[in-house]
Amino acid sequence: MSHTRHDKKRLLNRVRRIAGQIEAVERALEEGRECASVMQLAASARGAIGGLIAELMEDHVRMHLTDGADAGEDTEALIAVMRTYMR
Repeated sequence: MSHTRHDKKRLLNRVRRIAGQIEAVERALEEGRECASVMQLAASARGAIGGLIAELMEDHVRMHLTDGADAGEDTEALIAVMRTYMR
């Protein structure tokens, strides 16, 4: 079973929170809020999307590149490097 199906509810909740952040950016633009405020909202949304992508990649490595077996030291080292450079 695909890890995205297994974690579907959790992932969808995360995507919905991101959608809310994007809507906040849209509202801020429509309201003509200060650019610093809009940039902060956009940066937060970008960070949330990056976090989602990193989580999906980590799960992909664990579930598909290790055949779903217990992750070994090499797998955990790869994931640690990914975390460092993805966030």
